[in-house]
Amino acid sequence: MTKHLLTAALSIAILTTPAFPAAKKAPKESPAGPPMLWQDPGDVAARDLAAGPGGVAHQPHGPFKFVREDMDGTSPKFVVTDADGTKWSVKLDAEAHPEAVASRLVWAAGYFADEEYYLSSFQVQGIPELHRGEKYVEPNGVVHNARFKRSVKGEAKEGPWKWKDNPFSGTRELNGLRVMMALINNWDLKDVNNAIYEYEGRKMYLVKDLGASFGSTGIRVTRAAGKGNLAAYTDSKFITEVKPPVVSFGTPSRPALSLAYNVQDFTSRVNMEWIGKQIPIEDAKWIGSILARLTPQQIENAFAAAGYSPREIVGFAKVVEDRIADLNGL
Repeated sequence: MTKHLLTAALSIAILTTPAFPAAKKAPKESPAGPPMLWQDPGDVAARDLAAGPGGVAHQPHGPFKFVREDMDGTSPKFVVTDADGTKWSVKLDAEAHPEAVASRLVWAAGYFADEEYYLSSFQVQGIPELHRGEKYVEPNGVVHNARFKRSVKGEAKEGPWKWKDNPFSGTRELNGLRVMMALINNWDLKDVNNAIYEYEGRKMYLVKDLGASFGSTGIRVTRAAGKGNLAAYTDSKFITEVKPPVVSFGTPSRPALSLAYNVQDFTSRVNMEWIGKQIPIEDAKWIGSILARLTPQQIENAFAAAGYSPREIVGFAKVVEDRIADLNGL
């Protein structure tokens, strides 16, 4: 079974382990089968959302050794190895909590997702002064509030894939993924946040960066409100319009007008709005019916695994449950 990002196994017999074996270099011959975005998650109620796609066996454990700082993206990140020599991407700041939850929920619905874990405190050997995220690191190398994402040697990564141009356009599975992004309020739907991985000729498509979730419906001046913010998530609009045979959602919404000074970014985000608009009601109800198999405890377990407080766990879980009910009530 895989030691990395992709979940939902080619065999779903073991639900506490990742989806398929570690990705290998893409073969030169033609793919062995059609590309995959989703596969039947089977007994959803049996999925372990506390451990997530990687299961208990793949949890990171120290001692951790610093490898390098990662300057990609907007969040502070660095790479470590653990006691087994497994390499992990460690992300700090506001995305650490929501990303760990989001990966669990999309995996529970049958989509591929990263193997991610949240650690509230851990020590890193040999960590230098970071260019970003230094405030999360104590002088003795103890680091607080981080998301760990598993990686594996020999992974075959392609991409990114585009929301508007991919093999699944118009399918129930892609429309279901669009609904999932609205349900978790993931507004950062840039194509660069999508990835393709290949295993034995089969291409697996996933959204690999889910950190801008469980907050506002779009980017705001105060970015923290857009990520893992219970008040913002609770107050946000989920379903904005129902005009049979389609339904529209509030995420992603256009950014605050005060951010229009960055014309390129503002325009690109306005052009993402369609992702949450005019989705066939039957496809929204389809993904809703899958999510309805989750128990309230499973949903709470996903938020607990990401380090939220008891009050936040209950609050976030209630919003998710209400939204699942809304989908099934269409």
